[in-house]
Amino acid sequence: MQNDHFLKACRREEVEYTPVWLMRQAGRYMPEYMEIRNKYDFLTMCKTPELAAEVTLQPVNRLGVDAAILFADILLPLEGMGIDLAFAKNEGPVISNPVRTGEDVENIRILDAEEATPYVMEAIRLIRRELDGRAPLIGFSGAPFTIASYIIEGGGSMEYKNCKKMMWQAPEIWDALMEKISEVLLRYLKAQIKAGAQAVQMFDSWVGALSPDDYETYVLPYSKYVLSGLKGEGVPVIHFANNASSMLELVVQAGGDVIGVDWRINLDEAWKRIGYDRAIQGNLDPFTLYAPPQLIAEKVKRILQMAGNRPGHIFNLGHGINKETPVENVIALVEAVHEYSRR
Repeated sequence: MQNDHFLKACRREEVEYTPVWLMRQAGRYMPEYMEIRNKYDFLTMCKTPELAAEVTLQPVNRLGVDAAILFADILLPLEGMGIDLAFAKNEGPVISNPVRTGEDVENIRILDAEEATPYVMEAIRLIRRELDGRAPLIGFSGAPFTIASYIIEGGGSMEYKNCKKMMWQAPEIWDALMEKISEVLLRYLKAQIKAGAQAVQMFDSWVGALSPDDYETYVLPYSKYVLSGLKGEGVPVIHFANNASSMLELVVQAGGDVIGVDWRINLDEAWKRIGYDRAIQGNLDPFTLYAPPQLIAEKVKRILQMAGNRPGHIFNLGHGINKETPVENVIALVEAVHEYSRR
């Protein structure tokens, strides 16, 4: 590896400077991405390894980040499960056969990931060849709850009403569904690692909709199943639970070598609660990137100060880059992290 700062930080080893990558760093804020997006629909981009590879590499080439993250979507495993997935223009994912009953759960298939999503694995192999050691490649999946929320609700949600109804009214159906989802996700991430992913991240994007008690009862065992199943695979595992400051200790209990945190908690407080035996990732508010470069630099300095020069900090946003973010501000962020953290 020509740049292994990210992997070293995941292992809490000393680095020359704090590595930085950004969630959703390959996306609509980049003109290079939009050139491709204007020619192809989103799923075609995800399912065409050459396109996925090109988009994955764009921010590495343009921004100078310390890791690439696979261009894909957390919902790609659904089609192999027998879930009908489409992306409606300006509306996001739409599932035409949501899972609401025990019979629906019984109909869900569990396939090997190479059979269900061969294009993802081919994209990983292609990206690794193209990167040629310039930066490590991160693979990823959704977490069991976040995937379940889409499958049950039929798309995105603000309230997660149907999820909670299933948890509370039909816990046996909930458990059967979560068991199947967890197995699919574990196979999916293992296949990504086998294909060449050098780290993986599990995104629990919507788990903040739950209380800590419900997380502990209905979610934690399944996240733990996936994360525990990745031990021994030889790559760092990042666990990011969005809007989960109220249950951070439970998130840690679920597992992960690196715990990602959002901007709703100060990094020093989060790390103290997580424990210094884990690495930490975060945690700038993504909308800070609309601010002037001077303010961005001040925010970067503050987060680096809270990390206290302790080994094991990976700089990131507290969630994904917004589509209207100025590219020059993202570059300024990356440069500021490298400059102010240089040992």
